[in-house]
Amino acid sequence: MIVHRRLIRFLPLAAAVMLACCTPELTPEQRAYIASVEKARAEKDEWMRNDPSSPFRQDTAARFEPLKYFPADPAFVFTSRLYEHAVKETVVILGTKGEERRVERFGHVVWNHAGAERRIAVYHGVSRAGAEYYSIWFTDRTTGRETYGVGRYIDFTRHPDPEHVYTVDFNEAYNPYCAYSSRFSCAVPTKEDFIDTEITAGEKTFH
Repeated sequence: MIVHRRLIRFLPLAAAVMLACCTPELTPEQRAYIASVEKARAEKDEWMRNDPSSPFRQDTAARFEPLKYFPADPAFVFTSRLYEHAVKETVVILGTKGEERRVERFGHVVWNHAGAERRIAVYHGVSRAGAEYYSIWFTDRTTGRETYGVGRYIDFTRHPDPEHVYTVDFNEAYNPYCAYSSRFSCAVPTKEDFIDTEITAGEKTFH
């Protein structure tokens, strides 16, 4: 029995040593990247808590809590050209309150992950305030479990050079305002915007 107890006490330590040996060491660049993501998240929490234009200040019934995230992971940072469609289809996207929104399926980006080539649409639209925008909206295999059931967004800034290589960072995936308050309506990603893998990066479910 004494031997067995010593073995039991030893096993967690052995597992920790094996994990440390098998976990790849982060490069200085990766550490700096993770620190920058964590800093940006802390700043966003401050903005959400205090800025008059944040959803929590616009809807006083919405109680602020620090936003929840997957750990920052450099493996979810990809690069791609923007493959602009020659014919840009205007599609109707529904909002969470049932309203119709007309946007343009402008193009798509492509990347490799989990042994497969994947692509996701880039949408072009104009907000109610008249501001032009480009955005990625998506769902994945974490949607409705670890992440918000409607889907998540990534902001996209279009570059005039058609050969420009973009950085697509899923650590920047965020919840729309309707995740925090029913006062807001947000675009619902279509079935074509589903990524058939787990995107364990970016913001998690708030509630």
